[in-house]
Amino acid sequence: MPETTAIPRTSKPSRQWLIGLMLLALLLVLIWWFWPAKPQSQAGGRWGDGGAVPVRVATVTQGSFPIELKALGTVTAYNTVNVRGRVEGELVELLFADGQRVKAGDLLAVIDPRPYEVALQQALGLQQENQAQLRNAELDLGRYRGLYAEDSIAKQTLDTQQALVNQYRGTLKSNQAAVAEARLNLDFTQVRAPISGRLGLRQVDRGNLVKSGDALPLVVITQTLPISLMFTLPEAELPAVLRQFRAGQRLRVEAWDRSDTLKLAEGYLDSLDNLIDTATGTVKLKARFENAEELLFPNQFVNVRLLVETREQALLIPAAALQFGARGTFVYVIDEQDKVQVRPIVAGPSNGQLTLIEEGVAVGERLVLEGTDRLRDGSAVEVVGESQAPTAKQTRVRTLADA
Repeated sequence: MPETTAIPRTSKPSRQWLIGLMLLALLLVLIWWFWPAKPQSQAGGRWGDGGAVPVRVATVTQGSFPIELKALGTVTAYNTVNVRGRVEGELVELLFADGQRVKAGDLLAVIDPRPYEVALQQALGLQQENQAQLRNAELDLGRYRGLYAEDSIAKQTLDTQQALVNQYRGTLKSNQAAVAEARLNLDFTQVRAPISGRLGLRQVDRGNLVKSGDALPLVVITQTLPISLMFTLPEAELPAVLRQFRAGQRLRVEAWDRSDTLKLAEGYLDSLDNLIDTATGTVKLKARFENAEELLFPNQFVNVRLLVETREQALLIPAAALQFGARGTFVYVIDEQDKVQVRPIVAGPSNGQLTLIEEGVAVGERLVLEGTDRLRDGSAVEVVGESQAPTAKQTRVRTLADA
């Protein structure tokens, strides 16, 4: 009987793999066929084949550029006074409202004056008694001098009477001081504002016993018209400030809110500290603000801008056009043939949107603003948009009036 050879049958999983691979190949062919063609330049070449690269450009402008130093600062009251009672007694009257604005000398509170009125009367009575004793001793002294001139009494008797008169005079001086002290204590029962300013919240209520040694004041007065602003600058920025400050220039200081978008007030640099903090390498500065609108509040944190100088007719470019490489700072300049040149420059101060250029470009030259990642020296470009470079004034964020 002839032998038969068994033919292997293809398994079901193998057929599924084969069908899957065929479908995947078909999908790749369809993706390749319908994939959109890369845009070409007007010259007909692709970017990768040396064609023109689409870019946005900006023009070098000229104008005034304020050089500002930025820092964080804390608003401080020009003067702060903790109002306390200077004598002991019951607080019988409070004559102010929380947050009220007061003038120097305004009556704020009254401490029970009756014990001090009694003390004044006692001091006046003792003074009157000693005045009578002094007058009597002075009369006796006059008689003794007459008797001594007639050689009727001894010199010792006259000297004793003279010493008694001097003693009464000294006692009377002490009485006068006691009267003055009693009057002063009576005046202290009326608590008055030592400075002009704005009151805080009262800390003691009527009916409490107060005295001069209390840790808790009756109320706190802060002088906010004018007001101060304390901030620090790195020691490297100090020479530029000192040159202007010692030359008699009034350096303008602006206070901006925490988000640095709203100008709160404008003042002037008032003084500098006499030493540099060795731990931080910074120096403290103090600015003065009239604060007419009272937008600055004691202990408020603000952003500070100190205007050191204003450069006139400065060359300005958008900060985004500035490029950094191994050879330093440069820009891409577009020539008349719409080709770029790598131009080294010397950059000056910047405010985040505009950069002052010391040398390397000229007014009116076009610089590449966007699309620099595909550029090389001599690359052809296609200008697809031109950005208008903002002026130095436009880069300054809105003020309170604009808000």
